[in-house]
Amino acid sequence: MYHATLFALYQLCILIGIVAMPLAIAARQAGVTLPIHRVLANVEEELEARQSEE
Repeated sequence: MYHATLFALYQLCILIGIVAMPLAIAARQAGVTLPIHRVLANVEEELEARQSEE
């Protein structure tokens, strides 16, 4: 169950990143960065760690 939830969270983070792309571009032009990449990297790292345990 944990693995499925983690995978769903990973997919949700990717979706949020895609949807937030126009906002992220506008924010970057204004000098602000959104931490979506850090969240995605953390979730991806955890997902890969769990997959290697199985």
